[in-house]
Amino acid sequence: MDDVPGALGTSASLALRLGQAIFSIASLLFMCLDIDFYSYTSFCFLVTIMGLVVPWSLTLALVDGYSVFFKRPSRQPGVMSVIVVGDWVLSFLSLAAACSTASVTDVLINSTSFCHSRMCSRYQLSAAMTFLSWFLSLASSLFNLWLLPSL
Repeated sequence: MDDVPGALGTSASLALRLGQAIFSIASLLFMCLDIDFYSYTSFCFLVTIMGLVVPWSLTLALVDGYSVFFKRPSRQPGVMSVIVVGDWVLSFLSLAAACSTASVTDVLINSTSFCHSRMCSRYQLSAAMTFLSWFLSLASSLFNLWLLPSL
């Protein structure tokens, strides 16, 4: 089971983590380009969760990079359990943030008096980037969960 592609310490995991960080940063940029995002709770929730996902993903990308370049995967059961639980928690929170942002944006688009098209398109792009970040986070957590019983 050591050759699970996408588990901690592999190049696929490094790619997943970097993808998570890139999509999370893009989501934050699209949301924060507009000053009015703090008017809605779901947008603030998205900014908070993406603000947690970015350092989590970058830290684990550093661990993956070290493991890949120096050929020393560190897979202790306790560390892997923390990583799996952290991935699952952030994955579900990312999904919740993406869904709430998408639904509020849809309501704002249908009531045209609250949101002009440029602002709503930024919110839509931010929700889409969050969904992509969630997908990569879910994939990496499933790969690590698959590896966990073999340790």
